[in-house]
Amino acid sequence: MTSNSNNSNKVTQVGYTRLGKSGLQISKIILGTMSYGTKEWAEWTVGQEECSEHVKFAWEHGINTFDTADMYSQGVSEVMLGKALKQLNVPRDNFVILTKCFQPVKAGPPGGGRPPMTDKELDEQGFVNQRGLSRKHIFDAVQASLKRLDVEYIDVLQCHRFDYNTPIEETMQALHDVVQKGWVRYIGMSSCFAHQFWKMQTYAIHNRLTPFISMQNFHNAAYREEEREMVPTLKEFGVGMIPWSPIARGFLARPLGEQGSTTRGGGADAVFKRFNSTELESTREINRRIEKVAKETGHSMAQIAYAWSMAQPFVDAPIIGSTKLSHLEEAIEATQIKLTDEQINSINEVYTPQAIRGHA
Repeated sequence: MTSNSNNSNKVTQVGYTRLGKSGLQISKIILGTMSYGTKEWAEWTVGQEECSEHVKFAWEHGINTFDTADMYSQGVSEVMLGKALKQLNVPRDNFVILTKCFQPVKAGPPGGGRPPMTDKELDEQGFVNQRGLSRKHIFDAVQASLKRLDVEYIDVLQCHRFDYNTPIEETMQALHDVVQKGWVRYIGMSSCFAHQFWKMQTYAIHNRLTPFISMQNFHNAAYREEEREMVPTLKEFGVGMIPWSPIARGFLARPLGEQGSTTRGGGADAVFKRFNSTELESTREINRRIEKVAKETGHSMAQIAYAWSMAQPFVDAPIIGSTKLSHLEEAIEATQIKLTDEQINSINEVYTPQAIRGHA
């Protein structure tokens, strides 16, 4: 891939890797698009202009892989990403689009606030069959995402969460069928328990259906519970891992005394607080260790957190988000940072077990 920059020979290129044992090549960092959307959905989101600017910058630096979900800003994130990619004026097969289905998306014009999340409230407001991993919802969600993204196919369709109310036989057959129809090229899973992933994957394999090639889960230096069961499971199946929130929702991007300095970090949207076990002293010490390595190396704390994630042998590519172009530039530059074993061990050695997070 070549940059549109006049100084293309000096532009950092992130490079590529295969996603698990599949033949699909993705960039070594993936641009996540949850931060592109509407203020009604979340006040920390930014609009189309910033989205297009960031996607263009990412593309020029070798990022060919973009992650979104139908629920982000109630469909607006997919619309924005689709427009931004069209503005690049490059062939569709040059980039990789990942999206997700499971959560309800409001009917009517895209955008607006989030729908109620309890089953009772959803049913009362007309969201019957508009959530989960039933055959009906998977088919409807894929067709809606294709329309919003304005593309003919999705490269990787991911199940956003595990569905406790639909038989996995129905889910895996439906996922196989949307691949057979040509709407989707590959399928992946997002945050769930290892035993749930195992059941879904083995059912697909034993019944000659399309298996998962990727797992998008919550993993970073401050939260490593996925290494106990999920990581060995992924290794067993040859499935790639593309963790979300490598900077722990911003907790690893700034010193402890500055944790309330951003809209999102300050708790304007409390839904994200449940993903950070910041009350643990070991977690706070990890923050201090990352700050120390950052000062020693002359990099930002976010860059050290990204570099730590990319140094893990089981991580194919972390998903990074940005509301400012400088954040994206930081992440791209982090692909060139090689932490020493001593630096990695200094961060790792203070970690202690904690409650499972990220599956809600």
